[in-house]
Amino acid sequence: MKKFRLFLMIALFALVLGLGSCTGCNGEATQEEATTDTTETVVNTTVALDVEHAIAMDRQAMYLKFGGDYRWFETDILLPKFLDDENVTSDPVMLVNIFQSIVEKGNGADTWVWKFQHFTDGTVLTDSIQGFWIENMPLNDEALKVKYTEAYDKIMQVNSPKPHSKHVTLRNPVGPIRINTQWIFGNIQEQLWVDAVTGDVKNSNPAFPEEKGFKMPLGEWP
Repeated sequence: MKKFRLFLMIALFALVLGLGSCTGCNGEATQEEATTDTTETVVNTTVALDVEHAIAMDRQAMYLKFGGDYRWFETDILLPKFLDDENVTSDPVMLVNIFQSIVEKGNGADTWVWKFQHFTDGTVLTDSIQGFWIENMPLNDEALKVKYTEAYDKIMQVNSPKPHSKHVTLRNPVGPIRINTQWIFGNIQEQLWVDAVTGDVKNSNPAFPEEKGFKMPLGEWP
């Protein structure tokens, strides 16, 4: 399935995400993507980005705005160093939460993709664009038992080469096999996957298990 990249600050956003997909974001599915809502909250301080806290705050913001008519699809983390560097740290330098909202309108509905982008100076950028987020299962009701730092520690302890990447993603990819939500450390060439429920670590997409003969579609981010 062809990828569609998200809207505002597209170069940075594509760098950080490089993995999920938004339909209706490049004009092929809709011509309404120029309608973009952008808000910014700035706190004049330097803060450590707490992944679970940022997720909870953004989910609360979506709930207050849309009630139950929203879906949480993905969380993306940018690290300060490559995972295979020396003295690598788990502290994010940026975090992005991706949501989708549905608002009934007449006989149909408006569907919007929302991006909450967190920085260590306390800045939070919020953008939205009309479209659909695809290739992921919604995470709203997923039982996530393994926190980000726990998943990071498992990656560091596992006897496997670390991906040359600064990126971590929390998502549940659509595939032929239904799986738990995964913490994905890596890039399109190499990844380590941590099951967010069991803590199991794999080096390939469990939604396309290689041992059962499944292969990722060409050009797809795992």
